[in-house]
Amino acid sequence: MHSSFVPPRQVKIGDAAAFAGTTPRAIRHYHEIGLLPEPERGGDDRRRYGYEDMVRLLWIRKMADAGIALDDIRDAFTTGIASVGTDCGDGIAVILERLEETLAGQEAELRRQRNAVQRMRTEGSRMGLLSDFVTERLKRLPEGSLRQADLDSLLVTERIFGPLGAAVQATRFIVLATHPALRTASDRIDDAEEALDDSVTVDDPRVARVAAERHAFECALHTVIEESGLDEEDDALFDAWDTLHPEDGEDEAALSPGRREAGSMSAIEAIGKMPHCFSPARLRCMQLAVELSVQDSPGS
Repeated sequence: MHSSFVPPRQVKIGDAAAFAGTTPRAIRHYHEIGLLPEPERGGDDRRRYGYEDMVRLLWIRKMADAGIALDDIRDAFTTGIASVGTDCGDGIAVILERLEETLAGQEAELRRQRNAVQRMRTEGSRMGLLSDFVTERLKRLPEGSLRQADLDSLLVTERIFGPLGAAVQATRFIVLATHPALRTASDRIDDAEEALDDSVTVDDPRVARVAAERHAFECALHTVIEESGLDEEDDALFDAWDTLHPEDGEDEAALSPGRREAGSMSAIEAIGKMPHCFSPARLRCMQLAVELSVQDSPGS
């Protein structure tokens, strides 16, 4: 028995969308942007789609699924390239080259995100969010030896000075985490500096005293860094960074060493945009500590 089924010569937009694996709304959008020509309408004023319309719609879906932008698909059809059975047209070659570059960028970003997730699982949620250049520096530390304030400081430093700056700063936290006496002294001086609030004048004797204590502590910290060989490891960090990033310019590095994020601002700009809660007395204390350090430096 012969089948009585006869395929339709034309279909409405709902059937066209179902067959092509899209939606009527998407097809209407294709019409609006000139990607799919408006078909003829039936007596009920509804669109009717024929074989050629459906073939074009299927090619549109295939190209869109490949990641080609709708505007590029329209241009390809306009120039007649997409309708031929070859890929030799210059227009489509340019489109595909641009698409490949975009996909490569997306692939690199996905790889970066995956690496970040893996670091979070391996190193801990917060530490794993820092760059691997920093987390690699901290791997020697026992789990839980870093405080949240340490990670906060590394995060800010990485934003301002980049992974290299944060990796060098990590040396400080390595020493504090492995030398309890220095950690205790650091906490005491931190508390003394925080006590220099807005109620303390800049010429208060406590300002100079705390500055002297800070300077003495930094000298002791630096001595431990040198004796433990961590300063040589810091030098190696700079060499490693230069090897990994040979394209970095000297002028840019002078402003923000180790910062190579797209669209990133200079270190000076970043410092000017990062708020602080330092009182005038505390700022004066910091200034005095720097002056003491300069006085004690060789050749001063």
